[in-house]
Amino acid sequence: MGSCCSVRIRADHSPRRDGLSSRFVSVDGKDTSSRRSSSSVPLTPRNEGEILDSTNLKSFGFNDLRIATRNFRPDSVLGEGGFGCVFKGWIDEHTFKAAKPGTGMVIAVKRLNQEGFQGHKEWLTEINYLGQLYHPNLVKLIGYCLEDEHRLLVYEFMPRGSLENHLFRRTSYFQPLSWNLRMKVALGAAKGLAYLHSPEAKVIYRDFKSSNILLDTNYNAKLSDFGLAKDGPMDGKSHVSTRVMGTYGYAAPEYMATGHLTARSDVYSFGVVLLEMLTGRRVLDKNRPHGEQNLIEWARPYLASKRRVLRVMDPRLEGQYSPSGALRAATLAIKCLALEPKHRPTMDDVVKALEQLQETGSVKN
Repeated sequence: MGSCCSVRIRADHSPRRDGLSSRFVSVDGKDTSSRRSSSSVPLTPRNEGEILDSTNLKSFGFNDLRIATRNFRPDSVLGEGGFGCVFKGWIDEHTFKAAKPGTGMVIAVKRLNQEGFQGHKEWLTEINYLGQLYHPNLVKLIGYCLEDEHRLLVYEFMPRGSLENHLFRRTSYFQPLSWNLRMKVALGAAKGLAYLHSPEAKVIYRDFKSSNILLDTNYNAKLSDFGLAKDGPMDGKSHVSTRVMGTYGYAAPEYMATGHLTARSDVYSFGVVLLEMLTGRRVLDKNRPHGEQNLIEWARPYLASKRRVLRVMDPRLEGQYSPSGALRAATLAIKCLALEPKHRPTMDDVVKALEQLQETGSVKN
């Protein structure tokens, strides 16, 4: 529901035995409880009917959503990507019928491009997970529309947009986030991932990136876009084997090479985003000098030293953090970015580290 101008990886085939994979790259741009709606519902129902029947979501008519978004007007667009466009709309909070702009409840409506099976599959996956998972750090899915060829999803509106916009867009609307707000967002996003990895949910997110972290009025972080999510390994298995899909730069190297997906794959992606938050740089930026285009390769040599880590910190944060606070956050990023998955912390560990960072004070006195 923010801008979706990143590079998504999609694989045509399962990973080959030599560790490489054939894939093509396409460019795309308040609940207080944490629970599944029903423990008896399968994590991934087998067909469309089971998925739609297994949720408590509102089924919207296409005409209501057309009116709610003012006929999907271009000036209602909140973001666009490979899935389609996201529009701002208004509905009555009691009847869920379309309301006049500026009245009722503000919503975000994601409209699927009519482009075949993969888009429909991601639409169903989103309903499957967000229709059953509830947590303060997951965006709330209100309902869906399935009418003729139309596929739409209706979410709560996130007025602050995406973390990506606040980090990288240089406009008057998207102000650079302070150190304290960045640490708040990091902790909120970490709690969302930790919940997904918990025994209660057992979900691997698979597409954790700054554009998928949305912010509410108070800068509370919520994870969005569950189209690539997968059930975690079952029956004692160590990983899920799947074709490689995600976003280049954020995806863990072992997953890119083998298609073996674990919760630690998400931890790597979290490390990438944390590093983006510390440096104010995109993970991949071809506009940078040659040796600085890959953020991880450029920053890694600086991150282990309190003196050297200051060289990679976002200059817009100058004076807002203590050197020890910066080093502790950078050290956490390094751990998440470990090449060996077993050397990465769990998301529960990450949450504890970020909570301790806030409690001990990482702000410059």
